[in-house]
Amino acid sequence: MKSRLLAAAFIVGLNISAATAQVFPDRQLTLIVPFPAGGPSDALGRSVAQAMAAHLKQSIVLENIGGASGTIGLTKLMKAPADGYTLGFGTIGTHVANVALFKKLPYDPVADFEPVGLAGMASTLLVARKDLPASSLQEFVAYARANREKLTYGSAGVGSISHYACVVLLSSLKLNITHVPYRGVAPAMNDLMGGHVDFMCDQTTTALPQVLGGTIKAIAVLGDQTLPQAPQVATAAAAGYPDVNLRSWNAIFVRKGTSAPIVQKLNEALRAAIADPDVARQMTAVGVELPQGANLEPGAVTALIARGLQQDVPVLRAKGEYLD
Repeated sequence: MKSRLLAAAFIVGLNISAATAQVFPDRQLTLIVPFPAGGPSDALGRSVAQAMAAHLKQSIVLENIGGASGTIGLTKLMKAPADGYTLGFGTIGTHVANVALFKKLPYDPVADFEPVGLAGMASTLLVARKDLPASSLQEFVAYARANREKLTYGSAGVGSISHYACVVLLSSLKLNITHVPYRGVAPAMNDLMGGHVDFMCDQTTTALPQVLGGTIKAIAVLGDQTLPQAPQVATAAAAGYPDVNLRSWNAIFVRKGTSAPIVQKLNEALRAAIADPDVARQMTAVGVELPQGANLEPGAVTALIARGLQQDVPVLRAKGEYLD
């Protein structure tokens, strides 16, 4: 008797979830971007949200909540109702790097959020001031080993993708170089262009326009795939460093506990957004690779987080730089 009651309750629950998903969404949604307006995540988030809204036939309002390396915005998502109406934009920084850089992270990147799917991925470039006497990764390594005491690298701040990438790269190269954190990628890039720091490890969305404009030089793509926009820049793999594969990613999340039918409906809207020609054109121009095939599934995000927690978090923790 008890087992029949439990089975009946389970079926009723499924029917309620299915009915809720059928009318979802019946009001405006919110996408929390946990960074200030104007950055690379904000640009991708706005483009994808607009296309998702057209598919869902409901508006999606962006809410920029910057601060504390994305933790303030993600904490708000963690406390939102698990109904699919509040979405969050997460990155390799918020869901991997922050685990190592915060002694007490206010959220659990796995237990507190449900991935909807990847919104985009971007290669990372090792870029340097124009007059740095190195034009390849091999030359850079040789120069850095001979001048490690006086070299500096800039980043958008502790916990940023630019910091994360350089820590992992330098660890792979067995180099210890002085880190100069800035309050955002713009001032860091300005000082690189001015020669006040020697190099950066930045994603293509912000570094590529400066490389193509000739204000900085690209040393290498930190991965195994060349860039269509700059095919002359060699990859780390081609330079003899196949383990250096640093790609940033952005994904959309909802609160853990959101029903599977609603997550599926949001994933379908995200797929429609990624297939939108205007989104593809805007993102390709700045080096963003839109997901395809199996990478469109929510499980692709879960796998990226697991890989980062296993492989990169120990490297970041060994560096010993903390945000709290």
